[in-house]
Amino acid sequence: MQHKLPKFNNSKLFELALTHSSYANENPGVSGDNERLEFLGDAVLGFVIAEMLYSMYPTINEAQLTHMRSRLVDEKQLGQLGAEFGLGKLMRLGKGTDKDGGRINPSLLNDTFEATIGAYFLDTGIEAVGAYIRQIFQPLARQLVNDFSDSPVAALAKPQATFIDSKNRLQQWALANYQTKPTYQIIAESGPDHAKEFTAQVSIQGKIYGIGKDRRKQEAEKRAAEAAWTKIN
Repeated sequence: MQHKLPKFNNSKLFELALTHSSYANENPGVSGDNERLEFLGDAVLGFVIAEMLYSMYPTINEAQLTHMRSRLVDEKQLGQLGAEFGLGKLMRLGKGTDKDGGRINPSLLNDTFEATIGAYFLDTGIEAVGAYIRQIFQPLARQLVNDFSDSPVAALAKPQATFIDSKNRLQQWALANYQTKPTYQIIAESGPDHAKEFTAQVSIQGKIYGIGKDRRKQEAEKRAAEAAWTKIN
């Protein structure tokens, strides 16, 4: 499906959404970058998609809804959407970031997509941006469910369905065995601004169970949970 960018009333907001910190650093006359809009867009996407899934699938439990939402807004999915929107060509990047392949970097495409959503929210409000997000993500949610079963709701209702990801599995195990939830912590980060790598660790009652690395904090936590799940099984 070919997706289209929203139409902005305030073009300056969209311009800011396209402005990476590397560009702002190299151009002193530029006021700000898209990191704050990225933060806002991430929150708006999370809220709208949570409400959308809650309405679409009334029989699915909290853990499965959480996993569906995380799959819909992970770096791979949002980076792909950013590429489909043509954000790679539009991003304002510093020369070094551009030379290093920033225009096809899934992490940067993900970040710029989130910033665009944040900017559109400020430009039009929650009703317009909510309708826009649902138009894009409702078909993706249906496809995601269909990938797991010909009878989506029945498949998702199974407690041991493979649809539950490693973080949810680990949380269920920790609650069953220790009556507490796992604790995640980013313990290190390395690399340049446009290609940072985060190291996360997961602990249960103070004991470290797993460590994972990725270019996004949430994905690093997932990899830590996967390592922990492998350790206890």
